[in-house]
Amino acid sequence: MTVALHALPYDISAPGFYFENVEDYGVLAAKAVNAYGDPVEEFEIQFIDGDLLDATLAKAFGLNQCNIGHFFEAVDDWREDQKIRFIIAVGECGHSFDCASDDVDDLDVDIYEVGSMRELAEQFADEGLLGEIPEHLAAYIDYDAFARDLAVDYSEALIAGRNFIYRMS
Repeated sequence: MTVALHALPYDISAPGFYFENVEDYGVLAAKAVNAYGDPVEEFEIQFIDGDLLDATLAKAFGLNQCNIGHFFEAVDDWREDQKIRFIIAVGECGHSFDCASDDVDDLDVDIYEVGSMRELAEQFADEGLLGEIPEHLAAYIDYDAFARDLAVDYSEALIAGRNFIYRMS
C-alpha cells in the first residue's frame, strides 16, 4: 500500500501539497511559493493515508522535513517486525535512533504479541521459565500474581490494533 503525506506550509498564505514519495516532495517543495511569490521553506509533514502500522510508524518517527526520506525507506524496506520494534523502542520508550547509521535490528527489545500479562505469564510457564512443574501441582500456580511480577519489567502497547508486551534491555 502506498503512503500519502501532506506538506503544510508554516506560511499561512501558501498552499500545501500532497505527495507519495521523497522525489515528489523535493519537486513540489522547490516550486512552493506564498501569495507574494516568495519561496516557502518550512513545512509541517502530515500523515494522510496508508495502513495503520505505517501511520503509527510516522508518529514514532516524529515525521518532519528532515526525516521523510528515511521514513519512506522504512515503509518500503522494513519488515513488519522491524517497524514494531522501532515503534516500541523509539515511540514508546524514547530510545534515540539515527536512521542514517543505526540498524533497527540492533534495538534491544523483547516483544511478545499476547493479549495480556496473564497470557505472557502462562506462556513463560509453558516454556519452562518456572522450571519443571508436576502436572498435579499445575492447577495451583497463581498466574495473576506471576503476571503482576512480570509487570515490573514488562510494559504493554497497543499498536495498529494489536497488543504487544515488551521489555527494553
